[in-house]
Amino acid sequence: MQNVLVLVRHGESEWNKLNLFTGWKDVDLSPAGIEEARRAGNALKAAGYRFDLAFTSGLKRAKRTLTLMLEELGQPTLPIIEDTALNERDYGDLVGLNKDDASARFGEDQVQIWRRSYDIAPPGGESLKDTAERVLPYFEARIVPEVFAGKSVLVSAHGNSLRALVMRLDRLNPDEVTELNLATGMPMIYRLNQDGTVAEKRDLAA
Repeated sequence: MQNVLVLVRHGESEWNKLNLFTGWKDVDLSPAGIEEARRAGNALKAAGYRFDLAFTSGLKRAKRTLTLMLEELGQPTLPIIEDTALNERDYGDLVGLNKDDASARFGEDQVQIWRRSYDIAPPGGESLKDTAERVLPYFEARIVPEVFAGKSVLVSAHGNSLRALVMRLDRLNPDEVTELNLATGMPMIYRLNQDGTVAEKRDLAA
């Protein structure tokens, strides 16, 4: 299969499990997250996917998810490009706080605005708009040309960096993207036309 782009949010991390704001904190996968990553790799293999190239963020949870998927795919030596441009959104002063505790401290409505709005950043952190302004130029300059060259490309990244990509691919507006939630360890498969539009999209149950 050519012109294929597969996006996968990393498996559950130790801080996901504890309901903590993680951002750029470099935490590892939980045992459940390891299994999610392996299931994602197995699902891609069972569906017949093979990859020419992979991209990942600079954070351990995304890199380990990619490694586990490639092991299950039987492609452990696949070329990998790592870049912090694909890192998770920086949650600033919220990093390390339990999400329920943050709601009690700052107010549930305020925390919801920080988490789900498009262009309002938490103190010291990034909004989704800020994240998109970091992720999308990298996507257009480094990832899209590989897909257009006929390659099958696998990207292992994070909830918000991938939300920025899905917003671009699915032509979502800022209001629509605030409602978008991406499950951990769930491959999203795109086949692109040469003009950058989406020819086909499917979610692959892991």
